[in-house]
Amino acid sequence: HKRRMSMSFVYVVEDGSKMSIDGGCLKITYKSGEVSKMPKETVEAISIFGNSQMSTQCTKFCLEKGIRVSYFSKNGSYFGCLLSTGHVNIKRLKKQIFLSEDKDFCVKLSKKIIQAKINNQLVVVKRYLRNSNIDESDNLFQISNARKKVIEAESVEQIMGYEGTASRYYFKILSDLVETDFKFSGRNRRPPKDPFNSLLSLGYTLVMYELYGELESHGLNPFAGFLHQDRENHPTLASDMMEEWRAVLVDSVVMSLIQGHEISIDEFYYDEETGACLLKKDGMKIFLSKMEKKLHSEAKYLSYINERMSFRKAIWHQVRMLSRTVDLGDVEQYKPITIR
Repeated sequence: HKRRMSMSFVYVVEDGSKMSIDGGCLKITYKSGEVSKMPKETVEAISIFGNSQMSTQCTKFCLEKGIRVSYFSKNGSYFGCLLSTGHVNIKRLKKQIFLSEDKDFCVKLSKKIIQAKINNQLVVVKRYLRNSNIDESDNLFQISNARKKVIEAESVEQIMGYEGTASRYYFKILSDLVETDFKFSGRNRRPPKDPFNSLLSLGYTLVMYELYGELESHGLNPFAGFLHQDRENHPTLASDMMEEWRAVLVDSVVMSLIQGHEISIDEFYYDEETGACLLKKDGMKIFLSKMEKKLHSEAKYLSYINERMSFRKAIWHQVRMLSRTVDLGDVEQYKPITIR
């Protein structure tokens, strides 16, 4: 269905849509009068972009079943979510806050996360460089060098410094790899100023708030991180968990869309007030569909699991492992997501 990318994750991008429960179905009535229905038992999460409505009965159903409803602006900025309180685990929460103040624990966990992130960046760019004739040996060396330095770092600040260095050279390679229309100079955000960064920002937001929901449902607080510094209204723990996924999920989807000519430069517009580069509605649908396909795709890429697993299930697995790490206060329990 053009507005429903999967059996269980529902994206509503048409303004003025109305969601209700009709017997055993979740019913979406669009402004045009068109209706789509899906068995309500198959719904796992709902993401609403722009202005749409949900009946009280539908809201109650989502709260009872623990279905996360996330609200975004039509451009993909996150507003908040509807979530029941059935997941609260005060014992785990106290342990998490205690460990977030433990410097040694934070440094050890941060090293694992950032080494995995840089490893994944290297795997992704090398994959794209195989079919290209540009020489990026200097930039690749700088990324590898930053990864080595992470191992020797003594503080979270140092680790983040090396992470910043690796990312700078990594994005330089990505920019060299994309065609003229999508060329960009480095990562920029709040707001993104070019089409490439616009796609990255939207993808990171989607994955971040999928992680946010998983963390909450595992009784962890998304705002008490180990790697990122506390910042008002910023879910630092979701940011921590996100690092391993950036290149694997979002950057690779963006590169694939651009290199496969699946999205055109005409799908973007600039907001005069903020200078932000944003996606038009059809471009948003193309991106959400591609992202959802990626999250559903299966790969055997986790070194410590023998089964094929979808990326979405791997996110759940990663958060479950973090819960165990917190419960036991033992960094060795955490195995980061690394691709080969």
